[in-house]
Amino acid sequence: MSSLEAVWVQPYERPGAAVVTGVFDILHVGHVRYLRAVAERGLPLVVGVEDDPRVRAWKGPTRPLNPATERAEVLAALRDVAGVFVVSGPPEAHGPEDYIDLLAPMRPGALAHTAGDPHAGGRCAAAALLGAECWELEAIPGRSTTRIVNAVNGG
Repeated sequence: MSSLEAVWVQPYERPGAAVVTGVFDILHVGHVRYLRAVAERGLPLVVGVEDDPRVRAWKGPTRPLNPATERAEVLAALRDVAGVFVVSGPPEAHGPEDYIDLLAPMRPGALAHTAGDPHAGGRCAAAALLGAECWELEAIPGRSTTRIVNAVNGG
């Protein structure tokens, strides 16, 4: 049993959605283009936002800049997004088996990620075990929250 929990901000209860998860700390054009590209593949789009303690453990004490509830609210306002949930649980719970247990009740039709995602193999393995497709989409070059944060901080 996974120690991850989906805390719904904008519920979506029908099976077959395309699911993406991530931090989405400062929403930028790379996020918008990626989410639109996932939605354009024809399945409803459901987004999982990693909670604050998980992000802090992975990216350091100054992140996230925006709380998970606000990041989720911003994503829920996008017309391409059908549902949004916050991924809550211990930071060390980030393997495929954790996400399989989290996502199985949603019965996703696809799991999407960007090219170069260090967890792509795990995401595709999870998709296969969930009976879902695994979609890899190109990242938007030069567009990332880390780049924005570094630029603001003079780096």
